[in-house]
Amino acid sequence: MACALTAVSACGDSETSDKPSATPTANTSAPEAPTPTPSSTADQTKTQLIQLYEDYWAEMEKAYAKGSVKGTELSKYAAGLALVAAEKDVANQYKAGNLIIGDVTVGNPTVTKVDLDRKVPSANISSCLDVSRWSVIDRETKAKVDLPKERLLKYVITTVIERWPEGWRIIKDEPQDKAC
Repeated sequence: MACALTAVSACGDSETSDKPSATPTANTSAPEAPTPTPSSTADQTKTQLIQLYEDYWAEMEKAYAKGSVKGTELSKYAAGLALVAAEKDVANQYKAGNLIIGDVTVGNPTVTKVDLDRKVPSANISSCLDVSRWSVIDRETKAKVDLPKERLLKYVITTVIERWPEGWRIIKDEPQDKAC
C-alpha cells in the first residue's frame, strides 16, 4: 500500500521542477523464503502421515471388495508386517468365500508420536476405525453374511509408520479391543 501511495503522489504532480526527482530504487532481490521451523516441519509431517493413513484405508477397502491386493496400491502405503497381514487377511476372507464391501471411516486420526531423529524415522497414529458401513457378503450369492451382533463396529486402532527409502510406510496396524 505504501508503494502504491508513493507512486500516485509522484505521478500526481503535474508541475515540472528543476530539482531531480527522488525515485526509489527497485529491490531486485527475491524475497527470502521463510525458514521452516521445527514446529512447521512437524506439522507438515503429521499432515502427510494422516493423509498416508487415510489413503492406506482407501486401498484396504478396494482390496477387501475385490478379494485381492493385486490391482491396488496397498504396497505404496504399507510394508513389512502390516502389508503381509493385510494380504493374508484379504486372502483368508476370499478363501472363506467372502468379500467385504462398503466404506470404512477413519475417525479422528491423531499422530501421537513422531521421532525424526532415529536412524529409521517413525511415527504412531491412533484413530477410531468405523466399520459399521462395511458388509461381509458371500462371494457367490452376494447375500450378506450374518455376523455376531456384539462385535465392535467402531474401535481404536493404533498404527506404527516408518520412513523407508521409498517413503513413509505403515508397518504395524493393531486394532485395540476398545470401543470409540
